[in-house]
Amino acid sequence: MAHHRRTIGAATLLNTAISVGEGCVAFYSGSLSVLVDSVHNLSDELTLACLYLAFFLPGYLGRQSQRTANLFNSAGLVAISGALVWEAIERLLQPVSVSASVPVITGLAAAGANWGVAFLLREPARHNAAVRLAYVHNLGDVGVSLAPVAAGLMITFTGRPMFDPLVGLGVGLWLVVSTARELLTSSGRALLWPEEMSCGQPKEA
Repeated sequence: MAHHRRTIGAATLLNTAISVGEGCVAFYSGSLSVLVDSVHNLSDELTLACLYLAFFLPGYLGRQSQRTANLFNSAGLVAISGALVWEAIERLLQPVSVSASVPVITGLAAAGANWGVAFLLREPARHNAAVRLAYVHNLGDVGVSLAPVAAGLMITFTGRPMFDPLVGLGVGLWLVVSTARELLTSSGRALLWPEEMSCGQPKEA
């Protein structure tokens, strides 16, 4: 798996670019749907970074770092998503004007970039279960990143900016519920990577 180190590193950098890029667009445009997707992509960052660092860490340290990263990543995602849900509700009560082209263009770019991350992870995923989970997750992120596109299209057709926070609210609620359910119901083997899916010294599948 060592020869896949650069590939996983490139996937991590691309994921970082998605999160930072969407965050900057959301800040300057005021699009909540783009901001929620930025946070969602940011939630992948610790996992991808840890998978990359796994090649430099002893097995035990790698497993512990992956488990700690996943725990804090999940808990932090619930807290941030909850705050975004609250913001979305306030935006629904007091709509903010958002250019329809912003979430459309940004969402399409993010979806394409997420596909690029999944493409980079595809080959390493054949040899390691932990990378395989990240690969499958990023394939799913392609669809999630299209949510801002839907928001922009609905604003275009209706002229109502409420669809931007409405889509952001839907994605935010989904993130809170799905992540909280994982935290509350998953066993250590599901949430905190099992031994055969360890981060340190990745094992061959």
